[in-house]
Amino acid sequence: MEGIDEVIEVNGAGPAIGLLVLLSEPPGAWSTEKVMNTDSVVPIPHADIDQLSMLSVNPATAYLPLTQYVDLAAGDWLIQSAGNSSVAGLVTGRAKARGIKVASVVRRESAVDTAREAGADAVFIDGPDLAERVATNLPTAPKLALDAVGGGSLGRLASSLEAGGTAVMYGNMSGEDAEPPDAAVIFNNVIIRGFWLVHWFNTASAEEQAQVYEELTGLILQGTLKAPIDRIFPLEEITDALAYTMKGGRSGKVLIAPNGL
Repeated sequence: MEGIDEVIEVNGAGPAIGLLVLLSEPPGAWSTEKVMNTDSVVPIPHADIDQLSMLSVNPATAYLPLTQYVDLAAGDWLIQSAGNSSVAGLVTGRAKARGIKVASVVRRESAVDTAREAGADAVFIDGPDLAERVATNLPTAPKLALDAVGGGSLGRLASSLEAGGTAVMYGNMSGEDAEPPDAAVIFNNVIIRGFWLVHWFNTASAEEQAQVYEELTGLILQGTLKAPIDRIFPLEEITDALAYTMKGGRSGKVLIAPNGL
């Protein structure tokens, strides 16, 4: 799903040879060549190759839910689950740049420092009384919740929101069906939304996609958007790379660098 391409041949009118473009019509990063429709090409400027290779999924997943559902202003709060994840770190960075306060929820004590180091203004360990602790410790209730865990996490985050707040579920790390927060929806008018990046790719115009990724690439060029990298493997060691990724306990992303890049 994640990767970048370089244009090496053009049939007729189209992008210039040598242009870097986002991986088109994923999946397909583990290939030497792809044939793409020129209408689907999203160009990106040359920058840090490693950071660009991670541009298409996590940065956009952090950026779009933060901007599409609720008009947050400086001083407003958002709350998010998986507060030690790479997406949560990106959400925190973008929110802080706009003066938005971030409460990150983690599932274990050992993850608290990671969320704090990412810039979270408040960190909570998940639990049945999460909503009560959020209400006690934050000056105002969050307006937006972002959930990547599913199961009971969505309900606990939604129950932490202000009246009329919005909870957006974009992942399901728990593998459990989300539990609907009946009281929050019925009595507090909380809105539940879902976000899937593939749907956005299928519905957003090429101009919209280019605008989003131009902004995100600009942040990479500025050095303000930088995802941590744990280790880089050559493509020939793909089996080792997968095993290393699946064992967990990493401090960042694992990348595949074909041709020794």
